[in-house]
This record gives sequence, C-alpha cells and structure tokens, in this order.
Amino acid sequence: MKAPLEPTSDCPLCPRLAAFRHDNRKKHPDWFNAPVPCFGPRSARLAIAGLAPGLQGANRTGRPFTGDWAGDLLYDSLLKLKLAKGTYEERADDTLELIDCRIVNSVRCVPPQNKPEPSEIKTCRQFLISELDNMPNLTTILALGKIAHDSVLKTLDARISAHPFKHGGVYEIGKFRLISSYHCSRYNTNTGVLTTEMFETVVAKAKKLAAIA
Repeated sequence: MKAPLEPTSDCPLCPRLAAFRHDNRKKHPDWFNAPVPCFGPRSARLAIAGLAPGLQGANRTGRPFTGDWAGDLLYDSLLKLKLAKGTYEERADDTLELIDCRIVNSVRCVPPQNKPEPSEIKTCRQFLISELDNMPNLTTILALGKIAHDSVLKTLDARISAHPFKHGGVYEIGKFRLISSYHCSRYNTNTGVLTTEMFETVVAKAKKLAAIA
C-alpha cells in the first residue's frame, strides 16, 4: 500500500480551479479556500463519494459537506443510522465523528457554479484512486449523484455504459459494491427529486451492504 496521495494547499493541476481558489482567498481570507481533505477513518468499510466542495460549505469550513444544506441532510442521516456520533454544528471543529465510513470527493477544489469540467474530474481522479487504495477494509462505495457515480466507475476501471446511474442501484465491481443515490443537494430536495426518506433508505442499504452492524 502506497502512502496516500494528497494535493498541496496551492495545487496548480487545474488552472481554472486554482484561479477561482485564488480569487476566493482575496474575497474571503478567513475561509479554508484549499483542496478539502477527506473525512472519516481510513479503516472504514464504507466510502461515501461526493462531487466537489460547495463554495460556502466545505470550501469555507475545510470539511466535506460541512456548512451547507447537503451536509445537513447527509450528516443527519449518518447520525440517525449510527454511522456518526457527536453533534453536527456546521463547522469543522464540532464533535462530529464518522463511524466505519469515510467521505471522499471526486474533485477536491471548489468549482465555479459547482460544476467541475470533465478534464478537472479526470485530473483529480488520481487522489480518489489513492484514497480508495488506502482504505484496506473498504467493501462498499456510496456515490452521491451521477458525476460521482461515473468517477467511481472510472476509478475502478469499469465501463459506464455497463453500469448506468440509478438511484438505489447496486453493482458488483471486482471486490467492491457500488450503490448510488441522487445527490443530497438543496436543488434535488426542493424539487422533490430526493426526499429525506429516499436518502435515508439508500444510506441504510449501503450500511447493510458494507456489513456494518
């Protein structure tokens, strides 16, 4: 097992994202404004793959899904299903701890309009590959949204056409199980694409697939 590969705080690999990060540092010098590290124990059996940091969420706080609506739904669900403990207070220094799950992102830096370009997803995939390679007990991956779903498939050298995105869908890929959900974004919940019950059901299914008691 190789040492985990991490982007530097001034990672230059994606020029558009680096420029956006630089602009945000000028506008908000008190924000995190750097590639956001993953969250949770590397010993986890379950990985939760997101898209990218939100501008006023993880990019501000420095922890995935922390400080925005998507985090409210995600962490409430993880706490309810005993995949987390402590208190989620929308900041990185609260008492929240993840239990047997780890949150990873397809893209580590915040993209403009929350839309990373395909080349940026591809460039950042080396870090996702390293993350999954450094989770020795990993059995199950929960992908949040189609972009994360497709990125995980490419990370696992699996064909997208043979594994189309479907909410609640499960695929066996090598030694892993991939289960996917609509992203827990405010847009999806406001439009009724995803309800709290739908999301909790998928997370519970992922927990069961990972054989987490």
